[in-house]
Amino acid sequence: MTQPFSSLAEFQALLEQAGGPDGSAIEAAQDRDSHLTKPPGALGRLEDLAIWYAGWRGDAAPRIENPQVVVFAGNHGVAARGVSAFPAEVTAQMVLNFQHGGAAINQLCASVGASLDVIALDLDTPTADFSAGPAMSEAETVSALATGWKAVDPAADLFVAGEMGIGNTTSGAAICTALFGGSAADWVGRGTGVDDAGLTLKAQVVVEGLAANPQAKGNGLEALRCLGGRELAAMAGAIAAARFHKIPVIIDGFICTAAAACLETACKGALDHAVAGHQSREAGHVQVLQEIGKEPLLSLGLRLGEGSGAALAIGVLKAALDCHSGMATFAQAGVADGG
Repeated sequence: MTQPFSSLAEFQALLEQAGGPDGSAIEAAQDRDSHLTKPPGALGRLEDLAIWYAGWRGDAAPRIENPQVVVFAGNHGVAARGVSAFPAEVTAQMVLNFQHGGAAINQLCASVGASLDVIALDLDTPTADFSAGPAMSEAETVSALATGWKAVDPAADLFVAGEMGIGNTTSGAAICTALFGGSAADWVGRGTGVDDAGLTLKAQVVVEGLAANPQAKGNGLEALRCLGGRELAAMAGAIAAARFHKIPVIIDGFICTAAAACLETACKGALDHAVAGHQSREAGHVQVLQEIGKEPLLSLGLRLGEGSGAALAIGVLKAALDCHSGMATFAQAGVADGG
C-alpha cells in the first residue's frame, strides 16, 4: 500500500486525523463480559484487554488469528563513538540470523503463531552521527516512516514492531531526554552490556546530541528525525499504519517505546490502539512507559529487543480474547447468575 504522506507535516496531519475505537463494539463487549460464567472482574486486567481489543477490531467477541511481527534493522552513525559493546557489523549479521530462523524472536513467533518479517533499511549507509547534527534529513525520515507504514499487513489482527541496530539504545535515550527532560544519565542504560566507562560515554554522547539538535526538544517528529534511526522511524510508521487499519499493537522494549513516544508526543492519543508488552531491564524503560501512560503486561527482566517481549505478550492477549470470546454465559451454561 502506498503511504498517504510525503512530508513530516503530512504525517503529523495523518496522526491528528486518525479514527478511534468502535464505541458500540466496546459496549457489546462489556455487556458480554458481564454475563460470562465468572464473578465480575475475576479475570482482572484480562477483561480490560479483551474489551479494548474488541473496540479496535469492531467485534464484540473477537479472536486473534493472524498476528504479525516485523523486525526493522538500521545502522547508526553514532555507533562510531563506541557507545555499544558490539561493532556495527553485528546488525547485518543478526539480520541474517533472523532470516535463517536462528534468533530468539523466531522461536517466540513460532510459539505464539505469529508471522515474522525482517526488513533491513540501508544498512550500508548509517545515519549521521547525531552528536554532531541531525541523524536524518526529512526525506530520509519520511522514507523510513513509509517503509514501516507499508510493512503492515492489512489482514493482520495484531501487530508487533521489533528492532535491531547497534547503537540504538543511545538513540532511544537521546529521544527520551529530548521529549521528557531530566539528565542524560537518567535515561542511558547498559544496552548490549557496556561497562561503567561505556555508560558514562553514552550519557556524554546524549548531552552532545541534544546540544547539536535543539529543535528536537519536546517535538516528537523532530526528535525522531534528529536523534533516531531508520529502524526507529520505521517502527513509528508501522505503529501509525496499524491504527489506520484498526489493528491493535503491542509495543516492545525501550527502543520501540522511545519510537512510539515520538508519536504520542506529536499527537496525544496516537497510541490509544497500543498496549505495552513488557517492562525491560533497560534503565529508562520504566520511566518512558510512565510518560506515555502504558502499564506493561509482563516484567521478566528482558533486554534483548527484536520485538521479543512484545511477541511473548501476544500469548497474554490471545488468552484474554479466548476467555472473553470462548467462555459460556450464565444462560448458556445453565448457571445461576449471582447478580
